[in-house]
Amino acid sequence: MNPLKTSVLFGAVFLLSACVTINIYFPSAQAEEAAREMVQDILGKDDDAKADEKKQSALPRQLPFYVRMGEEVLGFLIPPAHAAAPNFNVNTPKIRKIQARMKKRNAALKPYYAKGAIGFTRDALVEIRNASAIPLKVRSKIKKMVAAENADRNALYRAIAEANGHPEWLPDVRNIYAGIWIEEAGKGWWYQSAKGGWKQR
Repeated sequence: MNPLKTSVLFGAVFLLSACVTINIYFPSAQAEEAAREMVQDILGKDDDAKADEKKQSALPRQLPFYVRMGEEVLGFLIPPAHAAAPNFNVNTPKIRKIQARMKKRNAALKPYYAKGAIGFTRDALVEIRNASAIPLKVRSKIKKMVAAENADRNALYRAIAEANGHPEWLPDVRNIYAGIWIEEAGKGWWYQSAKGGWKQR
């Protein structure tokens, strides 16, 4: 192999290893897209508009021989688990069960979001902000549902981070969901601002 191709090969290996290193960091864009789909499903929003957005696929590129060779060398040097890309569209049995419970519960909580009795918190949970808007005869029941919702939300964020092999991503996953819940909230629903005050959409 001539000196030029040798330099290119080592350069390719270096660049590819850099890309793999970047995968260790939290991929916000991918996490946000997956979080939005899940939140929309839980809140019962229509999915028709999302169908067209998923029809963009990148055409496969035929890389030069020396770059492909560099990829093979890199694959040998770096264990596959480290090079694997994160997947925030994880669909484990645990996540499916949590999502199903949250979707079912949302039907009962939705009227109280609309009344302003319950709001989305800045840490991606829910909270009773105006108990007087909940009839006394069901107040205890709604409080229990709010507690169950928060338990499921915490479990969901943890399960997503763990399914990607990065439990340390839990705060990042929570932050992504905190923003998405607010963005997807219905008109007139309440949410906490970054400073903790309540605002209405």
